[in-house]
Amino acid sequence: MARTDAIERRIITRGDVRTEVLAQGRGRLVVLLPSLGRASEDFDHLAARLAAAGYRALRPAPRGIGASSGPMTGITLHDLARDVAAVIEAEGGPAIVAGHAFGNWVARTTAADRPDLVRAVVLLAAAHKGYPQAVRDQLTKCLDLSAPRDERLAALRQIFFAPGNDPTGWLEGWHPEVARAQRAAGAATPTEEWWSAGAAPILDVQAREDAFAPHAGSGKLRAELGERVTIAVVAGAGHALLPEQPEAVADAVLGYLARL
Repeated sequence: MARTDAIERRIITRGDVRTEVLAQGRGRLVVLLPSLGRASEDFDHLAARLAAAGYRALRPAPRGIGASSGPMTGITLHDLARDVAAVIEAEGGPAIVAGHAFGNWVARTTAADRPDLVRAVVLLAAAHKGYPQAVRDQLTKCLDLSAPRDERLAALRQIFFAPGNDPTGWLEGWHPEVARAQRAAGAATPTEEWWSAGAAPILDVQAREDAFAPHAGSGKLRAELGERVTIAVVAGAGHALLPEQPEAVADAVLGYLARL
């Protein structure tokens, strides 16, 4: 019997794009897309829980991270979505596609562009359409690996972690060049082309203390897109979410998938 915790590494090639994929488990496909400038290892816990529950967790590394490569300039979210679609097709799709923070932009674009490949979309700490410039400035500081450690820790506490949670583990794991390319791709893509995730069912996993999505606006997406949006709120978490409340996140995702 195959071990559900065994991690396979695959390379999916599409034209001049190579995508390294961590694959774990057997069953229905769940694709996990990381936050801005971060790697697939942020999903270690969720991928293990999915595999143990009878799903196949796929973690494509973004361009520029690990063995993944491809054009980093002159691209849009649609290009990044095509990378995800190639992974789903290689695995025999369709899939549930989950994206953390910036990753949810790519997840929603994939659903909009390739509805045949996406059964549902899971948003993990998705930002509102607009958030304060001060938050953007602190994000830039988090990505500045040359900044003093204490300044970066302060920025991480302010915009990524709920009060009382330790941000130290997130001092590492950033890829600034990748983040710059992803930010440019997002800026080059009109929001209306991906925001609604096509017509896919959506699980909106919200962090109650998220600086990018204040809880006062927790019902905005459901009000806009209707009953296909299911909301789950995770207490004691900010925009980082995954390292803060890993069990609660996994429970929310698995509970939703069981009902699909």
